[in-house]
Amino acid sequence: MISFENVGFRYGVGPEILHDVSVSIEAGSFHFLTGASGAGKTTLLNMMHLGLRPTRGFLSILGQDVGTLKRRKVPALRRQIGMVFQDFRLLDHMSAFDNVALPLRLAGQKEREIRRDVTAILEWVGLGDALEASPRALSGGEQQRVAIARAVVARPGILLADEPTGSVDEAIGQRILRLFEELHRLGTAIVIATHNRGLIERFPHARLELTDGQLVRLPGGAPLR
Repeated sequence: MISFENVGFRYGVGPEILHDVSVSIEAGSFHFLTGASGAGKTTLLNMMHLGLRPTRGFLSILGQDVGTLKRRKVPALRRQIGMVFQDFRLLDHMSAFDNVALPLRLAGQKEREIRRDVTAILEWVGLGDALEASPRALSGGEQQRVAIARAVVARPGILLADEPTGSVDEAIGQRILRLFEELHRLGTAIVIATHNRGLIERFPHARLELTDGQLVRLPGGAPLR
């Protein structure tokens, strides 16, 4: 679903922060993305989400060559990739329901179908009684679950998450990971950037580790250095 071949990336004329990255993310796989702070995890996720393009090398997402992809085709391709941002990016002037409904409305889905799909996904994340709540009225863990619901409501084939448990306690973090595992069992490819040692040890999926700008694949349950 995602293929990097000798990819390098730099911001402007600065030094390369990623170099010679070669990895494939297969359909239905589950990977943790780890590395020290500043290693480039968010940059790598942004490339997977089509927010950045490689400065060299080849990147293919869902069969599309990102280097030659026309900008007008990016939104349609991006709708097939769910993204949970580290800072949630919920809109405070909208209810939880409307935040989750936003990608469906942008895609032109009928309101009757939106009501059905959004209600179902908010119930799935345990927020069926908070449809009309403002994000400001929700706890950090509840806001995170709204962000997850928004990312998966369109049933993407790929789900990316940047430190999805970074602002919640361990119990909520485990609940969030179990939601991701449910999606994985349904066939969604998952990539989660995290530095949470406990979650990685508790959920022994394969690991991609960024070190000195390069990426290595480690088996599930490998000890963190």
